[in-house]
Amino acid sequence: MGRIGGIGKGGTGLALVIVALAITAIHLRGDVDRYEVYAVRFATLANFPVSSLVAGADRSRRMDIAMMIWVVKGVDGRIAIVDSGFHRDRYFTQFTVKDYIKPSEAIAPLGIKPEDVTDLLLSHMHWDHAGGIDLFPAARVWIQKDEYDYYTGEAWQSSKTHGGIDPEDVQEIVKRNLAGKVSFVRGDDETTISGLSFNVGGKHTWASQYVGVQTRTSSVVIASDNIYLYENLDTHKPISQTLDAVSNLRAQDRMRSLASDARLVIPGHDPSVFDRFPHVSERIVRIE
Repeated sequence: MGRIGGIGKGGTGLALVIVALAITAIHLRGDVDRYEVYAVRFATLANFPVSSLVAGADRSRRMDIAMMIWVVKGVDGRIAIVDSGFHRDRYFTQFTVKDYIKPSEAIAPLGIKPEDVTDLLLSHMHWDHAGGIDLFPAARVWIQKDEYDYYTGEAWQSSKTHGGIDPEDVQEIVKRNLAGKVSFVRGDDETTISGLSFNVGGKHTWASQYVGVQTRTSSVVIASDNIYLYENLDTHKPISQTLDAVSNLRAQDRMRSLASDARLVIPGHDPSVFDRFPHVSERIVRIE
């Protein structure tokens, strides 16, 4: 009887351990599709015309705009980056670039090395967003299929249909595709990567997109250039550089509906992002 009782006590202890492990596993599973989100500023473009950002803005207005990428860090080891920045020499002569650090180096305060990045979520193919694909050598690139098809093909039949697209960036994404490291998004997609959603953008380019992210407490929308500044949202003004202003306003409205709060719709170039959220380093804020 005593022997059986001893087994019973041990069994109870083992059962408690199993229950504790099961609860931990449930919590971990619940967090697998939840992410930390960071905005990382890698440069500034000085004295930029606001009229190129907000439709109808006074042409005399100028501001220093933030050049940024966004880190989306999962508990399962996934490290995704939304957009890749730029590093080609010619853009340093075309624009007044200040405080520049390579995007692949700007993420270092988060304890991330370039080769750690598993996924690169490209909002669109413009030089300042797709210009750093080669900086993240192991990353799988996610892009709207229509965006990829157009800018690797038809757009180059006319000199007027590929403004802002760098030929070297096109070659780089084609090389990544030849290596089997490009995944195509077809319109809105909320299932391919759990906790992330790809959403059709406001026609900033042929098929721009924005990214929805589930954190542990909220839903964040990384608008990238589908919204340049908070001013676009606050005044409900389309971005200046869009192929379809009506489409852009519809996209703005949808972003608001997807985010837990309007402040969690993150525009592509507004320096006040770095005033609105807590800093983890001089150039990095956590979106929460």
